Amino acid sequence: MSKPEPAEAGHRLRRNLSTWGAVGLSVALLGPSMASNLNPQEPAARVGAGVPLVFLLSTVGVLLVAHGFIRMSQHMSHAGSLYGWIGAVFGRRAGFVAGWLLLGTYLAFAVTTTAGSAVFLSDFLRGTGVWPGVNWLVPAAVAFAGISRLASRPARAATRALLALEFATMGLFTAVAAVVLVKVATGGAPGHQRLALSALASPHAAAPALFSAVTFGFLSFAGFEAASTLGEETRDPRRAIPRALTGTVLLAGGFFVFVTTAETLGYGTDAAGLARFTHSSSLVGDLAGAYISPGVGHLVTACAAVGAFGSALACAVSASRLLFAMGRDGFISPRLGDVRGPDGVPARALATVLAAVAVGLAGARVFATPSATDIFFWSATIGSLVLLLAYAFTLVGAVKYLFLSGPRRARPAELPIPVAGLLFIGYVLYANVHPAPRPPYDSFPYVAAAWLLAGVAAALVLRPAPAPADAASGNGLDDGDPREPVLPEPVPPAG
Repeated sequence: MSKPEPAEAGHRLRRNLSTWGAVGLSVALLGPSMASNLNPQEPAARVGAGVPLVFLLSTVGVLLVAHGFIRMSQHMSHAGSLYGWIGAVFGRRAGFVAGWLLLGTYLAFAVTTTAGSAVFLSDFLRGTGVWPGVNWLVPAAVAFAGISRLASRPARAATRALLALEFATMGLFTAVAAVVLVKVATGGAPGHQRLALSALASPHAAAPALFSAVTFGFLSFAGFEAASTLGEETRDPRRAIPRALTGTVLLAGGFFVFVTTAETLGYGTDAAGLARFTHSSSLVGDLAGAYISPGVGHLVTACAAVGAFGSALACAVSASRLLFAMGRDGFISPRLGDVRGPDGVPARALATVLAAVAVGLAGARVFATPSATDIFFWSATIGSLVLLLAYAFTLVGAVKYLFLSGPRRARPAELPIPVAGLLFIGYVLYANVHPAPRPPYDSFPYVAAAWLLAGVAAALVLRPAPAPADAASGNGLDDGDPREPVLPEPVPPAG
């Protein structure tokens, strides 16, 4: 018998994804449909009708951050994303801290989106009269079972499902937004709203409050980097992953600007309309019910539940790949670096992730709050703060790797881009802690800081076990000309 191919080794993932598969994971984790239905209310409270401008500026800011991810992914492909990248630049212990931050983000967002799916599905069941007294724990359990089933299949099947689910929901939201804009423009709006485009750039939007509101627009893009965790499962990753990252940000940014324009004009730019906007719990659903029919409004709510489910699935897939990469390199437990023989799924890492999500949901319900909505917003805030720290870590690593060490890997003229991204992140973090938000949000920055310190302590105290012999050959780290195929290189020794 012939020897098995390297791809069949017990610590390697299968390269069976296209660019669209990578886009599917990022778009699903980002969840544009869910974000456009829940996030614009707070910016509206701060800048009035300037919400579309907030999301336009947010798109520019996220592109600054994405530059570092795009450039790094042209040189390295690693299932651990920035865990592998930072490990290659600063050493394994620094890489562990970066991976720890990203892992905390994905786990928190898995709780967020599972709770969000339960909220929307419960609203749908109540609104349609199918189950007026439904407890959100039942839809949450159904969503969790579906996530467990799909995430345990090869990434190719899971990402196809992610792409179909989120794109279908985005298509429906776009159609509703188009109907709203047409009716407003032709005088058919139910509340006689006018096509007041000039109001979208009102004096309120030019005030310093605009930059505070950008915080919430920026957080709507959280998760765009998820495609980078599929670097070892994507064909031609040096081209596919950068394209997926760029495409995700541009697609989501265009979607956010278009839908929030329809939302702002659809509710109305006067004081009464803005009050309805800021108090809506389902912006697109309420618009669909008013401008089209109650049935379409219920459909939008159901699709929002599906979109949140897809985002939760993407979180589980990304977290499992990250944990797999850390285990494969000898951190935490080498067993987490195993893959299931028949299909190459990192089953042990996935089981650990699913257990952590279940504990997080149950713990929040028992010890913190009975409200799924509270669980949604609380876990989202914590995850977002941790993610901002991870983004900052990545940009620092990108500056060192691309411009300050070894051969030139990017044009010197590009240096201001990651520097501007770091300044942008610094402001976003500052805006989240000063002035202090209302309780319990005032304590969440300390939760994020505690997670960071726990990762630093673990990196200093724990000594990783030797990684399996075939781990180094599968980690996908590389250096050199981004036009050449990815060549594996062992992770550097602990720094």
